[in-house]
Amino acid sequence: MARRPKESDRPKGATTIQPKDPDLMDEDSSGAFNGFDSDEDQDKNSIELELEKAVFGDDFGFHERLQHHCIVKDGLAGSTAHRITVGDSTEGDTQDNLRDIADADLFVLDSGPSVKPLVQAPSDADDAGDSADEPEAVWHDSDDDRIVVSLQANPRLRKLRIYEDEDLVNGRQYTKRLRRQFELLNPVPLWVGQSRAKRKTDNDLDHHNNNTAFPDSDPDTSSEGEMSVDSDQLSAPPLAKLLQQPGALLSSETDTPRGKRKLRPEVIDMQRTKDVGVAQPSAITSLQFHPVQPLLISSGPASTVFMHHVAPQPPNPNPLLTSLHIHSTPLFTTVFQPPDGSKILFAGRRRYFHSWNLSTGRVDKISRLYGPRSEQKSMERFKISPCGRWMGLVGSRRRGAGLINVLDARTSQWIAEVHVESNGGVADFEWWGDGEGMTVIGKGGEAVEWDGRQRKVVGRWIDEGAVGTTVLAMGGRGSGAKGIGGDRWVAVGSTSGVVNVYDRKTWGSGKVLSGPKPCRAFDQLTTPISHLAFSPDGQLMVMASRWKRDALRLVHLPSCTVYKNWPTSSTPLGRITALAINPKSDLLAVANEQGKIRLWEIRA
Repeated sequence: MARRPKESDRPKGATTIQPKDPDLMDEDSSGAFNGFDSDEDQDKNSIELELEKAVFGDDFGFHERLQHHCIVKDGLAGSTAHRITVGDSTEGDTQDNLRDIADADLFVLDSGPSVKPLVQAPSDADDAGDSADEPEAVWHDSDDDRIVVSLQANPRLRKLRIYEDEDLVNGRQYTKRLRRQFELLNPVPLWVGQSRAKRKTDNDLDHHNNNTAFPDSDPDTSSEGEMSVDSDQLSAPPLAKLLQQPGALLSSETDTPRGKRKLRPEVIDMQRTKDVGVAQPSAITSLQFHPVQPLLISSGPASTVFMHHVAPQPPNPNPLLTSLHIHSTPLFTTVFQPPDGSKILFAGRRRYFHSWNLSTGRVDKISRLYGPRSEQKSMERFKISPCGRWMGLVGSRRRGAGLINVLDARTSQWIAEVHVESNGGVADFEWWGDGEGMTVIGKGGEAVEWDGRQRKVVGRWIDEGAVGTTVLAMGGRGSGAKGIGGDRWVAVGSTSGVVNVYDRKTWGSGKVLSGPKPCRAFDQLTTPISHLAFSPDGQLMVMASRWKRDALRLVHLPSCTVYKNWPTSSTPLGRITALAINPKSDLLAVANEQGKIRLWEIRA
């Protein structure tokens, strides 16, 4: 049985709480416990007072700390803050004194211990030195001073801080810190400093020579001959100066007199050299050597024209001279303009093409044709005559016929039209060796000979056994040919992989046979022929197909025999997309879908 607690068992100071009886609520409750609804202050014992003072403090402690803060602030900062005298003053006097003090003096923000800078802050002298070394900006964006960038919000930008608690910077400071961080991670190579020093010396020397020879010349016009190319190119001197001074290149293609060499018909000696440049960002669809200088241009869907100096010798073989990028224009054809190669013409599947003047660096966009524009919806397929006067453009296909528009290469003036009767349109065309006319062949094998002097078709013939003609090539100029156009050899490729080679020397002087017989039909390739090329000396023909790996063969002329010792199974050709032979007929360049340009030396 539970024992009822006695009065002596209660702890000292404890109070017994009696429940209220609703029946007694009307009686006098004076002296009785009113419960927790009472507004009267309860007496606090000494323990509760000490705890309250330790946690919340008291009035004396608050005034003492405030007075100490004001004294320290006056002593360190030299400010004229109000001094507060706390002692026997009453509470009203204290409130009157605090009423005249500013809020900034009453409270202080505790920012923790002082922090050290993460990196050494650049001084004003360093900033002045950096700005002195950097070239003066041509234009300043006023928005850079109004833009505010937070270095704390983005974790990737925290590395740009100088102090740990630094946060907001303007746009100009943000740009400088990004540049400083990039130079910290990517130090400037040694050769850049040497190149800049050499360029400065050359500029000073040129300036001195110009002032000596032309004392009244304007220095502002000294940069008119520089090339307008991208800033990330490897070319140090302007290309115009490079081409104006032939001694700047190792050698030109015509300055070394050499006797005519003869290739053996049985075997050929092909020596691989260093590749031309690095792999380009896309497949290479156009490749050509310069007619005079040891230069090679290439282009593709990456919308960039690359120009390399062909010099396979170490220490820097086949360096990149410069490049030119055209926005949103995948390039299909890029050629040097004969006969001197002073301009580069390039175009894609657009209604315009570009002309790049290598002497001045000027790039012009030609979009207007003075003639029938409705039949020229794209300028991606064009060829320049060897004399450099005419430009042929494959026009839009008509029903049951093909069309070639002939323009003046200098003025872009429309000259004439060349029609070929073919259901599939124009397969390909080629200018005569003398540049006075062209041969156009349709996809059905029908070919026409057009004379530019008479402005009319002077002959027609049909390719024997043609099944889907794909490509046409002509060569052998100067090899004893007295036929039409001055070319001896005509090669026609088809979708079946067969290549027919015709010898115009057997046609007669200036004659065109309606049904000529090929001197040889090559069937070594089994996929559609995409590329045919003759060497300038007329001793070698190259045929290739892009639809199969390593599909390339070399043919000796005039014996019309295929070389069996090259290429071999280990020759790294890939899927061939372009090929070219240099004017001296001793270098073969082959480009593939991986964007690589392989180079071989043709030895006799």
